[in-house]
Amino acid sequence: MSQLRVGIVGTGFIGSVHARAARLAGAHIVGVVGSTPERAAQTYAARLAERVFPSPEDLIESGELDVLHVCTPNHLHASITIKALEAGLHVICEKPLATDSDTAALMAARAAQSARTATVPFVYRFHPMVREARQRVAEGHIGQVNLIQGSYLQDWLLGPDDDNWRVDPDLGGPSRTFADIGSHWCDLVEFITGDRIAAVSAQTAVAVPVRAGRADVRTEDVATVQFRTAGGALGTMAVSQVSPGRKNRLFLEISGSEASVAFDQEQPETLWLGRRGGSELLVRDPQTLSVPARRYSPLPAGHAQGYHDCFDAFTADSYASVRGERPEGLPTFDDGARAAHICDSVLTSARTHSWVEVHPA
Repeated sequence: MSQLRVGIVGTGFIGSVHARAARLAGAHIVGVVGSTPERAAQTYAARLAERVFPSPEDLIESGELDVLHVCTPNHLHASITIKALEAGLHVICEKPLATDSDTAALMAARAAQSARTATVPFVYRFHPMVREARQRVAEGHIGQVNLIQGSYLQDWLLGPDDDNWRVDPDLGGPSRTFADIGSHWCDLVEFITGDRIAAVSAQTAVAVPVRAGRADVRTEDVATVQFRTAGGALGTMAVSQVSPGRKNRLFLEISGSEASVAFDQEQPETLWLGRRGGSELLVRDPQTLSVPARRYSPLPAGHAQGYHDCFDAFTADSYASVRGERPEGLPTFDDGARAAHICDSVLTSARTHSWVEVHPA
């Protein structure tokens, strides 16, 4: 495949991010589909798409695609993705993969049966300093992991006039904040440590019960979770979309028997390494990073990399997988299904006020 032919369903913010990454990876964007033809028509030219298609089905059945990017509201992911897989397409689907774990597991199974590349943009895996943290944990530099803690905080839904389709459970699913951003945090923890969250005890709350005419907001604004891992570590995390001043602050710290490591997504050029005898701040530098981290650090030290670079790397690795390569650490539908299962366990725990086991699959 000298040049992959891709289509994009969804013309919002994240659709634009996908389109940019697709172009940088050398793909040809055959077409886009929007919530309405008019909305798609307003955006497709800027994305250099060949044309607008009237529906996802028309785009999927055109016979002109290799890869479909699914960037729609959550409730549409499953139907579009399964149709694309049945048509023989490779798929990149936004997270959460589905609005419940059974459907997400079905999507992962269909992807496996199709033998097509099917990936989910857990793109924070592609920060070089995340790869560095993962390598150091794998090599035993921090010793036995005892404690994992952190948060993912935003403020974009802070006020009663703030609204989004994700607030509606019919469109976004029964979980909003945890499914949207808690999934990223949990994926990153499991990716770095190589350990699985085994049980959770959660609380959720609606801080803004009335939003922009919605009289009964049911999806959570905040959640806190205690957990334990299969390896015996204990953990705590908090997620919020109503924390003033926090725009996109994903933070995690892993404490081991020998050292600690901490990563802050809003300061992605550094990795904090803590030791009893002294600590240091490791700065991204391809000349000093481990081999796995260096692969995602194309710029010299001092030339800051960020979110777009992560998304570009994820998309390039997804396309490499389409071509038959096997990039290490690529998040697949199995990872998306795993995140959906953790989310369901969190909701069950919050509802029943009890500890809930998270199955290993």
